[in-house]
Amino acid sequence: MCGIVGYIGDKLVAPILLEGLSKLEYRGYDSAGIVYQERTNSPTLTTIKSVGEIKNLTDKITNQPQTTVCLGHTRWATNGA
Repeated sequence: MCGIVGYIGDKLVAPILLEGLSKLEYRGYDSAGIVYQERTNSPTLTTIKSVGEIKNLTDKITNQPQTTVCLGHTRWATNGA
C-alpha cells in the first residue's frame, strides 16, 4: 500500500516529512520521494526520489530544503519496478 504525507507550516520540512514517511514504512515500501518548491518566486518544483528504505531518501537529502511546504510519498509496487 502506498502512502502520502504533507506539511504546511512555519518549520523547515525535511525532518517533519522524513518522520512522517518513516511512520508509513510499516505499510511496505520499495521507494519514496519528496517534492517541494523553494521559497522563491520560481515555479520550479524539486523532486528527490530513492529506492528502498526511507533511510536511502534521507541520505539523498544533503541540503535542507528552504521551504515550509512539501509533499512526500512511499510506494509499494505490486507489479513492476
